[in-house]
Amino acid sequence: MGQKIVTLPLTDKKVQYLKAGDRVLLSGDVYAARDAAHKRLAELIENNEELPINLKGEAIYYVGPTPAKPGQIIGSAGPTTSGRMDKYTPKMLSMGLKGMIGKGYRNEAVKEAIQNYQAVYFAAIGGSGALLSKKIQFETVVAYEDLGPEAIRRLTIKDFPVTVINDCYGNDLYQQGAEAYQGRHPQ
Repeated sequence: MGQKIVTLPLTDKKVQYLKAGDRVLLSGDVYAARDAAHKRLAELIENNEELPINLKGEAIYYVGPTPAKPGQIIGSAGPTTSGRMDKYTPKMLSMGLKGMIGKGYRNEAVKEAIQNYQAVYFAAIGGSGALLSKKIQFETVVAYEDLGPEAIRRLTIKDFPVTVINDCYGNDLYQQGAEAYQGRHPQ
């Protein structure tokens, strides 16, 4: 199976083109945000206040990069565990967020919201932060600079390798893999 090439931002049409298990090279702009930034965004949403970023059509990479060394754009930038953002994700999807990049499983509420709002969840390979950082061409802090590595950043990525885990059709690559394994290896 070859890789699909997707240019960000995401649209319904682009999301519908992606299926669980697809290997994808993403290019374009994404937001980088982790736990602390998500908590602040959720508080703004709860209080009906304006967000510092527009989520419509956007993708968020769950990453808190390390500081850049001299001559680098960004330090190590590997994915963090996505489940920590699950309590915030359905609301963000309802506001137009179309994609998330991280690692690990998503809960049922997130998987339902991915279907309902025509979104997609990608996994990046954990433990490869130094390699993934080479796919980041530009980085700038756009909100919550006081959070340091957890500030919201705008990243420009090129040929960033991910795999579709949860697609807008309700498919879950992790679940499919477990079922396939159990079918071949009875307990």
